Amino acid sequence: MTYSFMSPPNAGRFVLSNATLPAIAVEGFNAPAIEGLVRADIVIENGLVAAILPAGSAPLELAKSDLREGMVWPCFADVHTHLDKGHIWGRSSNPDGTFMGALQAVGADREAHWSADDVRKRMEFALRSAYAHGTSLIRTHLDSAAPQHRISFEVFAEMREAWKDKIALQAVALFPMDDMADEAYFADLVAVIRDAAGLIGGVTKMGPNLATQLDTLFHAAAENGLDVDLHVDETDDPGAETLKAIAEAVLRNRFVGKVTAGHCCSLARQDDGVAERTVELVAKAGISIISLPMCNAYLQDRYPNRTPRWRGVTLFKELAAAGVTTAVASDNTRDPFYAYGDLDAVEVFREAVRILHLDHPLDTAARVVTTSPADIAGRPDMGRIGIGRPADLVLFGARRWSEFLSRPQSDRVVLRRGKVIDRSLPDYRELDSVVGA
Repeated sequence: MTYSFMSPPNAGRFVLSNATLPAIAVEGFNAPAIEGLVRADIVIENGLVAAILPAGSAPLELAKSDLREGMVWPCFADVHTHLDKGHIWGRSSNPDGTFMGALQAVGADREAHWSADDVRKRMEFALRSAYAHGTSLIRTHLDSAAPQHRISFEVFAEMREAWKDKIALQAVALFPMDDMADEAYFADLVAVIRDAAGLIGGVTKMGPNLATQLDTLFHAAAENGLDVDLHVDETDDPGAETLKAIAEAVLRNRFVGKVTAGHCCSLARQDDGVAERTVELVAKAGISIISLPMCNAYLQDRYPNRTPRWRGVTLFKELAAAGVTTAVASDNTRDPFYAYGDLDAVEVFREAVRILHLDHPLDTAARVVTTSPADIAGRPDMGRIGIGRPADLVLFGARRWSEFLSRPQSDRVVLRRGKVIDRSLPDYRELDSVVGA
């Protein structure tokens, strides 16, 4: 292993001194903040954070690694991904880059190739990448049209067990809502989700059956103790208002589980009054929203020989201002829905700052890949630096926001339980036998 800018002491008890931390992700430590950043010494003992002290005040007798004001973040949470689709671009590209092109390409690829072995190899590759970048919590949506739901959830269960000491994994069943009309299939799907301790998802679309479908979905979720995570209004059509319908259904059904909506692109295309009423309903219903800035900027408003006129993302700031829990995530990785990406939360954060204008100031921006997604996933024990918590940390040479956001931070150091991990990324050639070069 090589450590690019620093090497923590090989000791059971040591200090990361003169560190810069995103205050929003730090518990139990108060210090003057400059644009949301605080200075501190972090004492690590037996793999846990033993103390967070004012910078330069840690006991002199302890082994130290001087970060020279370099940043220390908690490991990241990435709670809207598609591990089952990942890395199929080599065999199933999307030549026109459109949403419909992606749907067709993925559907054909799934029918032709998604055996357990195929999904397993690509999922493993993706997890190795995310782990090397410093992610410790991932929620993945799994395409769950029959019979794929049984294949992919079985593979997911294997991966969750194999990776339990490295990445906490959650799975959401993704399926067309119209498929609920097949009662036998839907009953089997719910059983698979329940047995896997997963979440029920789905793709909502406008239509005369939407309210009934949502009632059926929330009833099944309530009966089986499932949380809900939906793909919502991933379109530039201002007439797409399924987010509003979801909020109404949550309230109508008095659903008490956690509800998450991803994308919600059309909200930004609607008249201010219409959008404001929906935002109010979302807040009242307690729905969390995840924006996928890289994928939506890639797909939305894409037409031949025409420059896009909007950024493709939801009303992120307005939702947050209304008290809605908001986060950003990777979404797709090297598949027809997004040709790029590597499940690197730093890349997601950098692009989110640019696309969503999370800057000026950046005081609380770090929450969108740390505390907020961890809370959405029901894991408030993750995405934070705090006394008694595991020393699962990502160390950077960057001292200030400008330095952090101007480079990809490829020299970062990742600690898990206070120990440096091997950050070697898997070679794409490993997938050649699966998806081609």
